[in-house]
Amino acid sequence: MNRYLQLATYFRYRFAERVQKIPLDAGATCPNRDGTLSSSGCIFCNPSGSGSGMGLQGMNLNDQWDFWYNKYTRSQNARLFIAYLQSFSNTYGPPEKLSENLDSIASLQGVMGVSIGTRPDCINVEKLDIIAKLQLDEVWLELGLQSAHDRTLTHINRGHSYEDFVQAVTLAAERNINVCVHLIAGLPNETIDDFLQTVEMVSELPIRGIKFHSLYVAEDTVLETMWRNGEYTPMTEAEFIDAIARAVPKVPSTVVVQRLTGDALEGELLAPHWGTPKRVLVDKIMAELVARDMWQGKEVDAQQGIPLWFTIRENLPRRLREQWDAEYDAVAEQLGFLPRQ
Repeated sequence: MNRYLQLATYFRYRFAERVQKIPLDAGATCPNRDGTLSSSGCIFCNPSGSGSGMGLQGMNLNDQWDFWYNKYTRSQNARLFIAYLQSFSNTYGPPEKLSENLDSIASLQGVMGVSIGTRPDCINVEKLDIIAKLQLDEVWLELGLQSAHDRTLTHINRGHSYEDFVQAVTLAAERNINVCVHLIAGLPNETIDDFLQTVEMVSELPIRGIKFHSLYVAEDTVLETMWRNGEYTPMTEAEFIDAIARAVPKVPSTVVVQRLTGDALEGELLAPHWGTPKRVLVDKIMAELVARDMWQGKEVDAQQGIPLWFTIRENLPRRLREQWDAEYDAVAEQLGFLPRQ
């Protein structure tokens, strides 16, 4: 039985089949890169903005989409797709550019949703209204926060405050836009307790998703210089597993845990090397949750026991399916799940 609400499970409930995310690079930049706030970016950000880099190679949105669409329809038999504007800050710049990109995405073959990666200080009412008008089944705003502690945000050169994040989440929730927050464990000068406090703080806000990341050292970043100079030491694998195993129970069980750890682009990872392969690390975290008898929401939910709707009904023993039906009905409307068949 799953110990947290996985993205794949959420999509299965919403659409009764698999949904594939396709990363897109819309040629966005960032106020932390173009000189508005800074020219060096966050200390961990790579030159491609943690995306595919296809936009930097001259590929437009349609070409990128066709590449991934053809790959996944052949290899995965996928039929439903979400466009993920991943690289840099995709709401930065004039509202007209955002509107143009979203209109282009809405016309792509097989697209049924969009997920927009950006920063909380690049959000305003006008841009959120543009996003809210999208006629797509899934609309997500992915906000990089990393830490709720302003001292850390300053140290890692984020260029925004925690209050900027709170305001962005509040405005998005008022427009029924799903917000997924990105958090990093192992930031410089932060303890595991600092990270857990961040998890507790964001879990009190109207977020619908969360992504956990380990902090890795990538080439051509400020963090690389810090690491080589002995100013930063990455978490050990055991420390990271402990941090995530302690964080998951603090997240309400209706929040979609979109990932338990991140991964570097091929060839850019300098440290730590325990972060690969990703699937092995996720399995270790899951095993630790089982060993500790922990699950998502255990410390904050009113109900007792592991929510059965973390797992697809057909994967449960027959004796548990009646209980599953009752639990599913209790959350179906809240999460927008399909009616139970």
